[in-house]
Amino acid sequence: MSQIHDLTAIELVERVRRRELSPVQITDHYLERIARHDRALGAFITVTEDFAREQARKAENRVLRDTPGELPPLLGVPVPIKDLDPLAGVRHTSGSTIYADRVAGVDAAFVAALRQAGAVFPGKTNTPEFGSPCYTENDIAPAARTPWDLSRSAGGSSGGAAAAVAGGLSPVAQGSDGGGSIRIPASACGTYGLKPTRGRISGAPLTPDLLGLATAGPLTRTVSDAALLLDAMSVNRPGDYYTAPPLGTGETFLEHARREPGTLRIARFRTPVMAADEVHPEVLAAYESATELLAKLGHDIEEIAPPFDASVAEDFRTVWAAMAIAVPLPSGSEPHLRPINRWLREQAMGTTLDRYMRATIRLQQRVRAALPAMLDYDAVLTPTLAQPPVPVGHFAAAPEEELRRMERFTPYTAIFNITGQPSASVPLYWSDEGLPIGVMLSGRIGGEPTLLSLSAQLEAVHPWAHRRPPVWAE
Repeated sequence: MSQIHDLTAIELVERVRRRELSPVQITDHYLERIARHDRALGAFITVTEDFAREQARKAENRVLRDTPGELPPLLGVPVPIKDLDPLAGVRHTSGSTIYADRVAGVDAAFVAALRQAGAVFPGKTNTPEFGSPCYTENDIAPAARTPWDLSRSAGGSSGGAAAAVAGGLSPVAQGSDGGGSIRIPASACGTYGLKPTRGRISGAPLTPDLLGLATAGPLTRTVSDAALLLDAMSVNRPGDYYTAPPLGTGETFLEHARREPGTLRIARFRTPVMAADEVHPEVLAAYESATELLAKLGHDIEEIAPPFDASVAEDFRTVWAAMAIAVPLPSGSEPHLRPINRWLREQAMGTTLDRYMRATIRLQQRVRAALPAMLDYDAVLTPTLAQPPVPVGHFAAAPEEELRRMERFTPYTAIFNITGQPSASVPLYWSDEGLPIGVMLSGRIGGEPTLLSLSAQLEAVHPWAHRRPPVWAE
């Protein structure tokens, strides 16, 4: 018999509107699964049982009071929030013991939009300290693990969000991505993860745009659920430095996810950009398998040279380190940082303004040179990661070596943060060991509609949501 966590977010919404399921039933079911399984998965830093149940009761009252046409699009659907982002009245640690007792005073703009859309917030998902690493291990919560093999990392920095969705602790989740932090855990956990176009989702009121590397986005089991969540989260606020090209009047991302994409021109490359190491054979097998599938669907596939070379990595490191000092710290708290963040701050403090400005200038010049080579195409196919999910503790090393290990693991994702293009990890492949391995599709600026339509076409002919880890049935 079907369980509540077997249902997609869209199916939950439909059953709530037909009064076949109540928001209270849905919330209780997921809170019970979190209580039962989160110790093993490490998906949450904070679980907000009382708050979520209060929201669910209010949602249930709306169902009984209002007509279906008056109900908001996510009414009664649990949507956990990554603990890098503020949810008013709830603990906001940013994955750091320094902020173990901080309580957010405001909602992030997209959190307010989700609240207005009727979402229920069951808690704050696990993230590494300040979101700096590509794995989710910190000093405040257990490590986030992929449900497919609990000895292996869920990736990061949205590792808790991906683990929650893949393990059936939430139907969907919000993540954020400044160098791959949605797509990395999506690949490691076998979920669909979409980084939207730069400026699609505001970072207001607390997160500065700076170079526009980071954005919030959805982690889901299905493409349609991602589109539903993106429709609810897409919001801009006065003062945003970047805004994405809007959809046409009356259009939604969900409608685009339900359309056929037509015949597309798709570029592909597999040479790592941010590091020069070998790519794992299973990753290459996933990449070739995706190419064959796209060709069978009638799309035109063309091999291209990587639009960046490895020299982009040094400038990205300079900017990444500088982002570490953008996080305000209480006086005297630096010794309590994890080593990688202490080191990043030291690197940033030792960087001259001239060096930082030259790094940002070179990055923009590289983007101006690289984008024309990609924008001739409707999408670009690459691997998501260079390796399958790695063991928990894999990155533990002196900070400089830790950074090198992270770059070898994630040599593809950050380039699409630099360009600002939308980019998704699609869970099309599982290794011989039963480990998920994503492939990455990236689109034109503002091209989420095409990316969602293409992803949904792949999902229709090569479904993945029926693949579930052992914890799913427990």
